[in-house]
Amino acid sequence: MDIFFTGFLLSISLCLDIGIVNVAMIDVALKYGARPALWMGLGSCFGDLTYAALSLVGMSVLLQFTAVQWLTWIVGGGVMLWLAGKMALHAWRDAHNGHVEHAPLPPSHHLFGRGLTLALASPSAILWFAAVGGSLIAQATDGSPLAATIFLGGFFAGGLAWSIFIAYTASHGGKLLGRRFIQACHAISAVLYLYFALVVILSGAKKLL
Repeated sequence: MDIFFTGFLLSISLCLDIGIVNVAMIDVALKYGARPALWMGLGSCFGDLTYAALSLVGMSVLLQFTAVQWLTWIVGGGVMLWLAGKMALHAWRDAHNGHVEHAPLPPSHHLFGRGLTLALASPSAILWFAAVGGSLIAQATDGSPLAATIFLGGFFAGGLAWSIFIAYTASHGGKLLGRRFIQACHAISAVLYLYFALVVILSGAKKLL
């Protein structure tokens, strides 16, 4: 059980970073409720699980390839800029138009895929696995398939528990505090996305150019 709880706690430490997945889940929970946000969170759990599994077989080696670094830089930076603009537009509409009609609720598999994609493209997650998580995960097991399976189970459980917490907290917060709370979340989300975009773009330019 120690290996399971190690995986669980490492997953929580990754989730505690206010990254793009958390922001996206909050946005979906405010618009559509807790259940759709949970679908996105479930997708992100599988994205994080992918990186955790890669860490067990030496993810740091992948990040040394120039092609992978370019892909992370271009795709990650582009996604962040697009999301920053989208959240800024939502905040502006909330402030000027009062009640805003949201787009129809996307299908569950779209939300799942979006969560998976955001987790895989998240610069904060990539940096966490490269700088901290990779070495900790590699040391958490004895190398046996059973130990790896138990660890990954705990890691997935930690991400799922966090997703449930975020989805229901944001959903109830939006219902209790109303439109101003939603507007503030959109504005903060835009700033966070822009910050992450600048981090990815500047660090990539410094490293690759």
